[in-house]
Amino acid sequence: MLSAKLRNYLHLHFIVFIWGFTAVLGKLITIDALPLVWYRMGIAFLLIFVYVKFRKFSLRVPPRTLVMLIVAGIVIALHWVTFFMAIKVSNVSVALAIMSTGAFFTALMEPIWYGRKMIGYEVVFGLAVILGLYVMFNVQGNYVYGIVLALVSAFLSAVFSLINGKLAQEYKPSIISLYELGSGVLLLTIYLSFRGRYNEEFFTLTTTDWGYLFLLASVCTAYAFIASVKVMKFISPYTVMLTTNLEPVYGIILAFLIFGDSEKMNPGFYIGGIIILTTVMANGILKNRKKLKKIV
Repeated sequence: MLSAKLRNYLHLHFIVFIWGFTAVLGKLITIDALPLVWYRMGIAFLLIFVYVKFRKFSLRVPPRTLVMLIVAGIVIALHWVTFFMAIKVSNVSVALAIMSTGAFFTALMEPIWYGRKMIGYEVVFGLAVILGLYVMFNVQGNYVYGIVLALVSAFLSAVFSLINGKLAQEYKPSIISLYELGSGVLLLTIYLSFRGRYNEEFFTLTTTDWGYLFLLASVCTAYAFIASVKVMKFISPYTVMLTTNLEPVYGIILAFLIFGDSEKMNPGFYIGGIIILTTVMANGILKNRKKLKKIV
């Protein structure tokens, strides 16, 4: 029988697969990144709110925790906006590949965040991911803007992972998700109001876009958001972030199957993908070696 930690590690891989599909949906949805994230967070917030009310969970959190939740909500909103902007100005492949740098950002920040010494192999694995990224793409100049946006998004995802790594130890995932999504959508609502973006065109979406948005908000956000916070109770933020480096592999394969030649990869991608995959597997084995020995 698998240990709880290993089960959660496998669950995390399933969540990452869903995140890979998120990028595909981002390209399929025709609206801009800002309204896309606003709809995504808003619908997901309503779904989780109904779930929390149905389960009769208490919404009370200490003031200090509330501040952390609000900050995390702002960070995740900015992460998603920059992520989808990167997809819009480049393509799924470039945006997802650059997101792999999140593991390196986390490796540098986690020891400071948790007040522990840096573990050597964490830095090595982070550098290995960078190497895989370098091998994967010989990026052309017209992708520079997309690369910068994706790098910002990767950094924000690392910050978000570290914040939630602490919150997940004390509070229900659904409560964390509710406050964070609510904070994020509130931030975007205020920004869009000041920009005068709320008009008839903003609320006029095609039936296809509504369908994709609901799938994005329900499965890829509400479910995946709560589930990812839950697994953080058993897995370190660094392991979570490193495992998410499979997101480019899953996402680019899905993008190629759906969009065809526009997402076709050169041979360097497959070499880089193998480096990333090997790194993720090595990290999982090291983190769970004691448990794995018992199973064997």
